[in-house]
Amino acid sequence: MVAPIKSFGTPVGDVIQRRPYVSQQGILDAAQPKGRRYYWKSEYLPKLEPDLLAQVIEHAGRIVSPHSAIILFPLDGALNRLPEDHSPVGNRDATLVINIAASWEQAQDDAANIEWARAAWRDLRRFSAGGTYVNFLTEEEGDERIHAVYGKHYDRLVEIRTRWDPGNLFRTNKNIAPRAA
Repeated sequence: MVAPIKSFGTPVGDVIQRRPYVSQQGILDAAQPKGRRYYWKSEYLPKLEPDLLAQVIEHAGRIVSPHSAIILFPLDGALNRLPEDHSPVGNRDATLVINIAASWEQAQDDAANIEWARAAWRDLRRFSAGGTYVNFLTEEEGDERIHAVYGKHYDRLVEIRTRWDPGNLFRTNKNIAPRAA
C-alpha cells in the first residue's frame, strides 16, 4: 500500500509508522500554529488507486502556500473490524481519509488558498467512500455533510437527541438537531 505513495519522488518527510491513536490525533498540532489562516476539505476513501494518487500529485503541485498540504491518513484496522451497528461512526468501509489542508498567513491570500482547497476537493471527491470525519467538517458544510458523516445512523441520533436534548442545548458542534415538537 505504501509503495505507490513513495514512487512519485523524494518526499520532504517520511513518517509512515505505527502509532497510538492519541499520538495520531495530535500529529498536526505543531504544524498549525495560532495566527495562521486555515481552510480544509476532506473525504473518506475506500482505497488507494493509481488515478487518485496521480490527482493528489497534480493538486499538490498547485499548492499556493508553503504551509499547505494534502494528507492521507490510514484508517483501516480496528475501526473496520467492528460491525456497522457498533456505534454511530459511519463509513466503516473507508481505509483512508484525505485532508486537503490550506494554511497561509495573510488575509489578502484567503481567496487563492481557499479556492485551491475547494478545487482539489471537488476533483478528488469522486474517489470518496462517502462522508468524512465529523471534526474535519468546515463551518460552511451543513446538514447534507453531517448526514454523510453518520450515514444510516443519523436518524437514530436524531431520536436520541430528541429524547435527551429536545431543546438543543448542546448545539455548538456540527449539530444533529432534535425533531421539532
